[in-house]
Formats: sequence, C-alpha cells, structure tokens
Amino acid sequence: MAASAGAPAPAEGSEEALASALADVPELARLLETDPYLKPYAPDFQRRYKRFNQTLTNFGENEGGIDKFSRGYESFGIHRCADGGLYCKEWAPGAEGVFLTGDFNDWNPFSYPYKKLDFGKWELYIPPKQNRSVLVPHGSKLKIVIRSKSGEILYRISPWAKYVTREGDNVNYDWTHWDPEHPYKFKHSKPKKPKGPRIYESHVGISSYEGKIASYKHFTCNVLPRIKDLGYNCIQLMAIMEHAYYASFGYQITSFFAASSRYGTPEELKELVDTAHSMGITVLLDLVHSHASKNSEDGLNMFDGTESCYFHYGPRGNHNLWDSRLFDYSSWEVLRFLLSNIRWWLEEYGFDGFRFDGVTSMLYYHHGIGQSFSGDYHEYFGLHVDEEALTYLMLANHLIHTLYPDSITIAEDVSGMPTLCSPISQGGSGFDYRLAMAIPDKWIQLLKEFKDEDWNMGNIVYTLTNRRHLEKSIAYAESHDQALVGDKTLAFWLMDAEMYTNMSVLTPFTPVIDRGIQLHKMIRLITHTLGGEGYLNFMGNEFGHPEWLDFPRKGNDESYHYARRQFHLTDDDLLRYKFLNNFDRDMNKLEERCGWLSAPQAHVSEKHETNKVIAFERAGLLFVFNFHPSKSYTDYRVGTTLPGKFKIVLDSDAAEYGGHQRLDHNTDFFSEPFEHNKRPYSLLMPLAILSAID
Repeated sequence: MAASAGAPAPAEGSEEALASALADVPELARLLETDPYLKPYAPDFQRRYKRFNQTLTNFGENEGGIDKFSRGYESFGIHRCADGGLYCKEWAPGAEGVFLTGDFNDWNPFSYPYKKLDFGKWELYIPPKQNRSVLVPHGSKLKIVIRSKSGEILYRISPWAKYVTREGDNVNYDWTHWDPEHPYKFKHSKPKKPKGPRIYESHVGISSYEGKIASYKHFTCNVLPRIKDLGYNCIQLMAIMEHAYYASFGYQITSFFAASSRYGTPEELKELVDTAHSMGITVLLDLVHSHASKNSEDGLNMFDGTESCYFHYGPRGNHNLWDSRLFDYSSWEVLRFLLSNIRWWLEEYGFDGFRFDGVTSMLYYHHGIGQSFSGDYHEYFGLHVDEEALTYLMLANHLIHTLYPDSITIAEDVSGMPTLCSPISQGGSGFDYRLAMAIPDKWIQLLKEFKDEDWNMGNIVYTLTNRRHLEKSIAYAESHDQALVGDKTLAFWLMDAEMYTNMSVLTPFTPVIDRGIQLHKMIRLITHTLGGEGYLNFMGNEFGHPEWLDFPRKGNDESYHYARRQFHLTDDDLLRYKFLNNFDRDMNKLEERCGWLSAPQAHVSEKHETNKVIAFERAGLLFVFNFHPSKSYTDYRVGTTLPGKFKIVLDSDAAEYGGHQRLDHNTDFFSEPFEHNKRPYSLLMPLAILSAID
C-alpha cells in the first residue's frame, strides 16, 4: 500500500525506516547480518539503491536499456556506412554550429556542417565518392569545428576519437581517423576469472631497459613471457588511455576512447591483449573516470565552448590538487559517454576488467583532500558523500558484470568506505576487490622510522589482516606509487647505495645487502599470504629494481634514464637480483598450487614480540616467519590444527634465493597432540635468522 504524497518519511534510524529499507533493497538483510553496525545507515543504502534502480529504469524507458545505452560509440564519432558514406555524430549542447574539417576537404572549416538535433546532439552524413569509396580514408587528419555562442571558432578533437597522434615537436595531439581495411581479429578466448588474482602492474612505455618509450610489440614479445614465467595470472596495464603529458603516468586523460599512440597502433594493443589471453593471463585496464585533463585543444575540456559540457560548472568542476576537471555524473550524456567507454575497452580491445583509479576522489565532495579517515562509519555516510558518483560506480559495475560475468573490477579507495565490494543487491557498489592501500604505507613507515629489530609483530599482523569481512582486498607491498621519484622502493629503503656496488655474487655479502635481500623476500611473502584475496606487484619490483621511477620532464632535462625497467639485471648470473626474481616466481607458483588467496582469511596463532616470530595457517599450509635480526631457533614450537607430517615447501633461506641454506629440506616434521597457542597440535622446527618456511 503506497503512502500518501504528504505522509512524512520514516525517521532515520527507526524500526520503520529499517523495515522500509529492507523492503527496497533485495539483500540488505544479508549485509546487516554480516555487519550489524551498519543498521543505522539502512536509509542511506536504500536511497543509493533506489537512485541506481531508478537510473536503470530510466535507461529502459528512454534508451531501450543499459545495453543499448552503453553502445554510444556505435553512433557517436565517425562511422563508415554500408554504402561507403560516413555517419558523424557529436554532443555539443553549448555550440551554435558544428562542422567537420580535415585533409579530405583541404581544411575548409565550414563546408561540412552538422545538422542540429534535440538534446544538444548534432549529426552529419557524408556520401561516398562516385566509385563508392569513402571520402575520408583511413589515416586522415580531422577536426571538429565548433562555433560557440559567443561566435568564437574552436578546433576540437572528437571525444569519441579512436586514435590520436602527435607529430614531431607538436605540443597538441591530432585526431587521426582509424578505420583500417583489415582490423585485428582476436584468435584466443578470454581466460576464466582467476580465483586468486596475482597481478603484475605494468606500464608499456617503461618496459624496456633502453632510455626510450617502449612499444606494444616490445611488451608483447619481451615482457609477457617474463610475466608468465613469474607465475602472475593477471596484468594491469597503466597509461593506455591517451594522455598528452607522458609524465602524468597516464592519469591526465585527453582522449578516452583512444589507445595511446606513443606505444603503437590500436591493432598492436589488441595483439598484446590477445597474446596475453593465449598464455592464460587476464588483462585489466587502469581506468581513469575520476577526472580528466584540463587540455581543451586535444582534450574534453571546453569541447563546445562551455566549461560545463562534460563537467560540473564552477568550483565543483575542478580538482584543485590534481589541476583537472571533474565529471558531472548526473548528466545523461556524461553517463552515456563513460558507460560506453567501459564497454568499448571490454569489447573492442578484449580487456577483462578494470582497476578504477581515484575512487576516493569520486566518493566525496571533499575528494579526500586533507582528510584522515579513522574508520568511523559517520565518515562514509551523509551529505559529504557524492551519491551521483556512487550511483555511476554502481552502474559501471552492473554493466561490466552483466556483459562479462568473469570480469574483475578493483577500486582504488584510501578511505575504506564499507560495502564498496559488497553486491549491489545488498546496497553495495559491486566491486570485486579493493586495493589494501594501508599495507604499503605500513612497510614504508616501518622502513623509514624504525630499525627492523624494533618492528612490532602485532602491528604488522593487524595491518595485514585489518579488512572488512566478505569484502576482498588486493594486497601489495609496493606499487608504482612507491617507485616514483621522491620516494624509494622497498629494495632502495633496505639497501640504498650498496645496490650499486655490492650486488655481485663475486663479492661477499655485506650486512646491508644480506639483510636487505632476506627482508625483501620476507615482506613480500607475508604480504602475499596474509594480506588479502589477491596480490599485486609493480613491474621490476619483484627483483628489487634499483633506482626510482621518473618520467622525462623539464626538471630532469627530459631524461629517459629512470623511465625504464632494467630486466637484464635478472638475467645476469653474476648479480644477486636473480635471487629475488627466483623467489617471487616460486612464491607465485606455490600459490597457484595451493590457492591461499582464494582460501578463507588466515588464522594467526603467534605474533611474538620478543622472539620476532609470526605464525599462521592458511589453505592447509603453515607459515612461520622469523624476523629476528640475530637469533635462530633450533627447536621452535609452533601450533597447528593439522595432524601429521610437514615438509618445507618454500624457504627464503634456500641457496636459489640468495639464502644461507641453514635448513635441511629432506627433514620431515611431525605434529603431536600437544596444545600450543590455542591450537590442538604443535610441532618443533628450526627457524633460521630471517627465514620463512611452510
């Protein structure tokens, strides 16, 4: 029975409000059963879900559903027709006139005018030549000409452009019409969704040891085999969506539908994705829908002569920290543009999912600037939450998982918003995983502020296990953020300048290199095994890549010296980098065999501050870490739930990992019904200094 229009809404927090929310959100009861502390916020979940559901309904009533709505790239931009003609369409609500110009008409700005349609849309049909060939051939240079309401003539790149290029010393990119006669045909099917993603975060441009921008082909031929050999089942490609400024690391997007031409052609990117699929590797795209470049001549900004075409008007449309523009997620055509963009990368290029960048900035009107999130639930609900952006994220996840159920979505959110990775049917946002961003911060803090003999075992365990129940996390010891100039990688924090002089196997271990190599392995293994339901590593860091990462810019005389990855260091048998590489590979291969990432969260039985020992069980394995800087143990008692025989399956002290071979791998260890640390069984085992055994 419907309430009358004048009836007051149920008071927030009341039983009536809770009952109303439970009636509107299909599986909210399951969420509240998992986390009863969310009950006071049931009306927030109700409001979010109803906004999402209403938008889906609007798509159905006005556009034939989200399926058709998200196919904007099939009509917007420029398309070849069956008769050889071209159909062109743009959305420019602030324009007084729209025209197409380019090589094909000797750059006459007004000879091909678009016809104005309703809702700010414009269309143009260009008939074929007499021989039925297209008037605008593949590779032509084009521009949209906008006559603004003030009479100004503006030259723009279509927001739907599939390929943009920059020639010579030109500052701006050019729109290059991409319509090859023989487009790439995919040969391999998508791999199944990995139960436990082991992600290799990658940047094509820096993937060569040479001081230059590497290509898609180089990555396909030289880096993909390494990734496969290392045991990663997933790659996350950064800086693919076109960005005019290379040093932005791909986070200032200018052309959302264009694969970056600095690495090669769209067909070569498709070949990269297809080749990865042939190796059983899932490919994720680093998706930047949180903001856009302020560039206007080769970006979205001021496309139709107004600042509010794709973005919010006024201060709300600007991100002060990033100096970029912010999308208006309430706009019908902005939703079409962004949802179609997601579909484009899934269907045209065969990507298997996305890592959504800058989610914190999207979720809140304050964008996370100057905020230190304590975890209090009041921080995640209320008027400071941008529910228009939140609705967009729900729509995006709904679309992705409806189109391709095996797709993966990962949220980069530093705030810790609850239910980000809960199903939409529960009132959540529908992400599969969130990045466990507190973990790398903890390792860097420990290395910066404490001697390793003063590390707190309980604090390490707390950081690695502090995640929401039933919301999956991607754990990582370091990502590209920690590799950037101004910071240091873990290897550099551990070994610093000695990496330049003491990494040869022909020289004795120095205390710094020995300790650094052993800790590097330990940090990665405990993060991998205890920190989440997925694992991520930034390319090169697996072998302790020396030096930081810095793109060519004025501040470094446009040098490419640090914008590269020195993979050849791991191939040199005379250098110790191979030990870290070997350990990373075997750590991943063991996870592939045993599946701890997809197993329930580990049970930690010991975090001993004096002995510096951490012990836990997960996926039928017993993990024991001795972080003590100077003490080994011959018979250390460790509790377990498992009766029977134990064997060492991974040992950071093994010779192939640069260890000292202090443990006998032929020894069997037997647990006995002797309770220890509240575990029914226990066993005695030796623990070498800084060793990890399973």
